[in-house]
This record gives sequence, structure tokens and C-alpha cells, in this order.
Amino acid sequence: MENKFFETPTMYIQDVTLQISDLERSILFYEEVLGLHVLRKENNQVKLSANGQDVILTLEQPTNVISKQRRTTGLYHVAILLPTKEDLGAFLRHFMQLDISNQVKIGASDHIVREAIYISDPDGNGLEIARDRPSSEWSWNVDNQVTMSTEPLDAHGLLEAAIQHKWNSAPENTIVGHLHLHVDDLSKAKEFYTEGLGFQIVTKYPGALFLSDGGYHHHLAVNIWNGEGAPSPQKNEVGIKYYTLRYPSEDKKQAAIHRLTRLGYKAEDDIVIDSAGNMILLSSEQ
Repeated sequence: MENKFFETPTMYIQDVTLQISDLERSILFYEEVLGLHVLRKENNQVKLSANGQDVILTLEQPTNVISKQRRTTGLYHVAILLPTKEDLGAFLRHFMQLDISNQVKIGASDHIVREAIYISDPDGNGLEIARDRPSSEWSWNVDNQVTMSTEPLDAHGLLEAAIQHKWNSAPENTIVGHLHLHVDDLSKAKEFYTEGLGFQIVTKYPGALFLSDGGYHHHLAVNIWNGEGAPSPQKNEVGIKYYTLRYPSEDKKQAAIHRLTRLGYKAEDDIVIDSAGNMILLSSEQ
């Protein structure tokens, strides 16, 4: 993993807060399946970490929670980025040994810049467990667009790479690699995320944009695959509650807030709502 894409001077997704329907059930899942550890637990909320210090995911059980509804904006998936190919192979073997594929959705792809295994948590929140190929192997065209595709994953190759690598828990430098969101209007989302927050578009798929900062393949993606004009989820619904976007300095964060204000968005207490109703907490390096 090349941490230069997740530290100053780059902005990146720092952590994600998910709403779930059963806190104890979800804690068990994220500990046993993903190998994350409980950092803090208070009332209806738990913070999960890989290194015992930094929060990767926060799980929260809302009052009168309702299940995930179909065809809304919100979470498509959150990517948990493992450091190496060996780690991803060890995770795959671990997941296969758990024998829970009949309980959760599972998929797998090779996206050229990364290899990915897709699963869902007990509430249907989408998770991508991935590892990046070295950035020296990524291909960029003259328009600064990175080449990505969706090819079959070489599962046998992953398992072979991890033959001497045991999965005990998520490695300490496991992080949020990227976040992929459903939105209701791609043009409005493009304006918000590029002209407002300051991301650059690095590739396009039908109905989707992939965005990054600092030359990464993508820190964030947005799509309209749930339909243009899709409604926002209810506040007590399973899914994403908000995510934290980390800027490399307070000045750059304030500049983004100024741009957002000019576009007509309010940023109160460093919280802003995107064009599709997704909530973002803006933070910066101290």
C-alpha cells in the first residue's frame, strides 16, 4: 500500500459511519469477518479500528431503525484497503473457511489498479475488501484518466500468494481506501465534488464518475445506478450516516467551504450535505 495517497498533501476519506439494525450482531461480524477491533463503545455506537488507534468505521444503531430501502441515494460500498496481495489472499482463504457465503452476498473483480472482493454486512451494507497494485503499474492517458476495468479475479493466484500468510486480523495499516455512493443527479454531484470539495475526475463509467486527489485511482465514486432522481434514505434507515473527508490543512478545508458556499451549500460546524443528501464531516490535519 502506498500511503502517499492517504496523507498530506492529499485529501482522502478518513472514516465512515454506518447505521445498522443490531449493534451486537454487527460487532461480531466486523470482528470475526473483517478482523477489526472495538476501540470504543458507547450506548448505541461502536468505533472500530485496525491499529487500536485510528477509527476506520463507526457503527451506530438508530432509535426505531428501519431496514435498508431499495433505490435510494446513499451507500453503494465502502472499500477496506489491505496493504498487500498476500493480505487479500489470506482474507479470501479466511472468508472461505468461515463458510458464510450463503449468508452474505459475495463477488470479486480485478479492476487493473486493484483486486477486490465484494461482500455485504448483515444489514446489506456494501463492503469491498481490496488491495492496490503499485501505482507504477497504473496506466494514465493524455487526459489524466486512469485505466480501470472489471475483469475476473484470479482467486487461485491470490490464494497461492498467501500460502505462507495467515489471517489473524486486519493488518494494522488497513484503511478506508475509497467510498462509492449512490446519487440522484450526476451533473450536480460532479459540480459539488469537483468545483466544491476539490476532487478531480479520473475516470468515467456509464452513469458513474470516479474522483481522486493527488493522483490516486479514486478516493470516491458516485453513480446514478439507483435511478436519476432517486430519493434520499430516511434518517433512521440502515446505510451510511456520514463520512469524514480529511484535508491536508485547515486552509484547504476553509477554501473548500468557501467554494461550497459560493455554490449554494451550507457548511455548519464543518458538516455539509452533498447534492444527493449524503452527509460529510470536513476535517483537516492539526
